[in-house]
Amino acid sequence: MINGGENILITGAGGQLGVELTRALVDKYGRDAVLATDINPKTRSRLEFSRFKTLNVLDKTELTNILEQENISRVYHLAAILSANGENDPLNTWDINMRSLLLVLELSRLFRFKLFWPSSIAVFGVDSQLVNTPQNAWAVPGTVYGISKQAGENWCNYYHNKYGVDVRSVRYPGLIGYNSLPGGGTTDYAVDIFHKALCKEKFSCFLSSGRTLPMMYMPDAIRATLELMDAPEDKLSIRTSYNIAGVSFSPSDISDRIKSYFPSFRVEYNPDEREGIARTWPQSIDDSTARSDWNWKPEFHLDDIVSDMIGNLSGTAESRSFFN
Repeated sequence: MINGGENILITGAGGQLGVELTRALVDKYGRDAVLATDINPKTRSRLEFSRFKTLNVLDKTELTNILEQENISRVYHLAAILSANGENDPLNTWDINMRSLLLVLELSRLFRFKLFWPSSIAVFGVDSQLVNTPQNAWAVPGTVYGISKQAGENWCNYYHNKYGVDVRSVRYPGLIGYNSLPGGGTTDYAVDIFHKALCKEKFSCFLSSGRTLPMMYMPDAIRATLELMDAPEDKLSIRTSYNIAGVSFSPSDISDRIKSYFPSFRVEYNPDEREGIARTWPQSIDDSTARSDWNWKPEFHLDDIVSDMIGNLSGTAESRSFFN
């Protein structure tokens, strides 16, 4: 290793998860050990705490050069088009999500780095058991994003079984955080709603009031990722993707909590095509396998999330200007 420890590459570092994960990895391993990349050069301004390089993850030559020059030992492959945005251009979503994963898996086979790749509750579908959805639930996803994640899980499992690639994954629920903005997902309302409340604006929710979905606070999501990557290899029984759970709630649940801080906050419900996507997703998740294999356990519940989000967003320029 260049620095005597881990040398880490992050793709898609400019996304909601990527910014937070990059920060956590820099805090843990040091700035010199982490190289964040994204196709958008403007991402550099959001990742000033890390080394950064503009990268199209489909550029095999450039990606290979980085792996060799940086002596990379771990890759966090986050680059993807998300659920709601993906439905606007399904074939391009499939192409980008799958080609990039297959390239990184093949390079992991050749360079023997440890690989993290995020999956999603979008792999499940209307025919799945949607309450306490089990680890190995029947899954026929209803979006191209979900289809790409389900296929990706099977490719990860294949590369582990056939080539011994140490690839690890979790199925993230909807993610909520105060440092990053929404990235085109179906659960983004749960971030947007805080900004609207702090701006004293009416919030128009694109899901119905009672649409319960599994969600997770960003610190829990980051901790789950780090803990899985540090878990002993012989303890892991899942090489598709682990179910992990945080807390399940509906738009009315979170709006009621926010109204306890802002009594005049108004919410209206105007479900759009994202309601149709959410209808096919689980309401709650059984994550007993992750708890058993690597001692996963969430720390944040709904009241904790609301309190921490409001405390961290209050008075920031971002909360005042976002969506204006």
